[in-house]
Parts: sequence; structure tokens; C-alpha cells
Amino acid sequence: MADSGFPGFIGGDAPSESDLYRCVHCGLCLSACPTYLQTGLETESPRGRLALMKAVNEGRLAITGRVVAHWDLCLQCRACEAVCPSGVPYGWLMENARAQVLKQGKRSAKLNSISRLFLRSALPHPGRLKLGAHLIRLYQRWGIQGLVRRSRILNLLPGHVSRFESNLPVMGSRFFAPSPKVYPSLSDKKLTVGLLSGCVMPLVQGATMDAAVRVLNRNGCEVAVPVGQGCCGALNAHSGDLDMARSMARKNIDVFLAAGVEQIVVASAGCSATMKEYPDLFAEDVKYREKAVHFSQLTMDITEFLASLPWEAPKGQVNRRVTYQDPCHLANAQGITSQPRAILKSIPGVELVEMEQSSVCCGGAGIYSTVQEEMSGRVLDTKMTHIAATQADQVVTANPGCMIQINQGLANSGISGGVCHVVDILDEAYRGESQD
Repeated sequence: MADSGFPGFIGGDAPSESDLYRCVHCGLCLSACPTYLQTGLETESPRGRLALMKAVNEGRLAITGRVVAHWDLCLQCRACEAVCPSGVPYGWLMENARAQVLKQGKRSAKLNSISRLFLRSALPHPGRLKLGAHLIRLYQRWGIQGLVRRSRILNLLPGHVSRFESNLPVMGSRFFAPSPKVYPSLSDKKLTVGLLSGCVMPLVQGATMDAAVRVLNRNGCEVAVPVGQGCCGALNAHSGDLDMARSMARKNIDVFLAAGVEQIVVASAGCSATMKEYPDLFAEDVKYREKAVHFSQLTMDITEFLASLPWEAPKGQVNRRVTYQDPCHLANAQGITSQPRAILKSIPGVELVEMEQSSVCCGGAGIYSTVQEEMSGRVLDTKMTHIAATQADQVVTANPGCMIQINQGLANSGISGGVCHVVDILDEAYRGESQD
């Protein structure tokens, strides 16, 4: 609690003192933190950012632009959590610190703009999001994007507009969407599962969502994609807008629990991590507290779920040298690292080559590549160096944001090959069986 002239943290959604003071300053987090590895600065490490939170909490420091800048540079990859001997819930503390920044009106103009245009105006509204995706697809496919970039007209607009445009993902040729249709199992039914469609992934990687359905059907699952679901709220939560994240979470909790599915399966590592942590969001909500716990208990990442069945090893050949990139919120937040690799190793013809620092963030981190373009680029450059060293034909991962970021890195670096999801290559092997 603040004990000097500075106000400290105010009201609800403040970093918990019991969690905040778990940190014993051992420094094990330093070598795991991407921004510390890039800068060597204590203030750009988890330990340094926690020290700033403590100083604000104790009233020794105000929430100023300089303090916020150090918190904003955090990727929230949670690599520090994976190595912390004291169990500091750093991700949740950072979300609460950013909630305080928002509450006290100290958020950067750039983040306020992105929140206004995207996090609050698009993500919570599937119809608007899909309309925007249609327009972007036309912009990209009708040659307008190339014309705009060659004209350099975006340079006349505020800097974040040009950066946002340069980071636009390529829209998929087909969008995936919730449907009243139930996709039947292709063998004796084991379970009825609900699949999260989500927000960006069905628009950018609709083919991967189709592959996820086919893989689940092949492994004895009847698949429902309940109508009425939407974004999980992860990006809003990470930016500190916990009220909006709760609103989005309530929608998904109600829809999936009403659907009566036996398991909730998620193909996006960032989404599954957030959905498993809904109980933290609703700890003070009497109406949704128990629902959130039940919902989180049903939620599994798709690689985790397939391993639990277990999945049926494919017979189709995929003769390819691949390397696997651990999504931060799969490896660090959920502790899922062996399951995706086991799936890849079960595919005939696949040669899995481990890359150096596979679990270090690629620099995507949701909207980070737009908000912190310079640091995102530095982290991505390091990742590209490690990918190139594997001489892999393809990078495999399990999160849509990683796929978008690494695809952009490959294109910028001139490295051949592409990126796919674990279920893409597994589905490819299943479909190849009929050709063998």
C-alpha cells in the first residue's frame, strides 16, 4: 500500500501484494527474458519490472510515462514464470499493472489508438471483424495494397498507421466460422468436443481450422463449433483492459457451457492459455466464479488433447525436414512442450530438427509487433538466425500469432520454406494415406 505522496495502485485489478512480494531477486528470470537478452538492462527484465511495481505499490514512485514504457516493452511471453523458483505469477501481475495504467489514464497514445480501432471496436464484434477481413482481402488481392505502398502515401499519416498496415496478415482464401452444423466422427465416437473458432485465426488461417476439424473427426471426436462464441479476450487482457476481457469471456463461457460439450478444444495456444485462466479474471465475480472454473477445467489445447486420446498415428508420408517453434503461451503458460513434438515424430517421413532457443519468443506477442516495432524486429531477427541454422524446409508451431510473425520474418529474411500448424501437417499425413 502506498505510504508517501504518490497514489500507488488504486481500486480493483491491482497487482496482488502476496504475489508481488514472492520475488526473491534471484535473477534466474534474466537469462529467460527476451528483452533483457536484447538490452542487458535490469529495467527490461522481469525482476526490474517487478521492482517498479513494488515501488508504485509502496508509494515511492508514480505511474509515469517512463515507468509505463518499461512495462510496455514486456512481451508477456512468461518465460520468466517457467524458470521462477518462487512461483511468481508474472503474467497476471503484468496484466494488473497495465490495468492500473489504463485506470489512471497513463496508457500511451499509440496503445489507446489501437485499442479504440481494434481491441474494443473489432475484436468483441465478430461481424465487424469479418467485414474488416473481407475488405483487407480485397485490398490485398486487387492490387490496391501494392499501389498504396509504392505511392508512400501512408508516410503522410501518423506513424502507427503505416506500421499497422505493414503488419497486416495475409487473409485466407476461405474464412472459417461457427455453425449449427455438427461435424461427425469418422470412427467410433469417443467424445463430443466444442472447438473455439475465436477471432483472427478463422479469418487468416481458416484452412488450419478446417484441418483441426478433420483431425479431431479422424480421432473419434464429434465436433461442434457453437454459434455465438467470439474472441477469448486474450489481447484485451494483455493490454490491461480486463473489463472488456471479462465481457468477452462471459460470452464464451455461456455459449460453450450451454452447448453441453465434453471438452473444449483450442487450436490457438494464446487462447487456450487465457481460457484456462478465466478463474483469475472472475475471482471476485460471484455469478461467474464457479462457471469460470468449470469452463477452464474443460479447456485443452488441441495438441494436449490429441495426446490425451491418444491420437492415431498417420500412415501417409510427409517427406520433410521441419523445426518446431514453441509458442510462449503453450510452453511457458501451459507447460506443453513434448506433445506437439510427439505428434510430429509420429508422422512417417518427417525429420524433426530442434532449433536453438526454440522456447524464446518470436516477437509477435499479439499486437506487440505493431506497438513495439523496433524490439519486435530485434527479437524476430534472432529467431530467424536460429531457424536458418536448422536448414529446415518448414517451421511448425501451434499459435496463429507465431505463424503470422514467422511468415513475415521468413519473407523479410529471404529464407525459403513456410510455416504451418501442428494440425496442418498431421492432417496432410492423414490425407496422404489414400495416395500411398
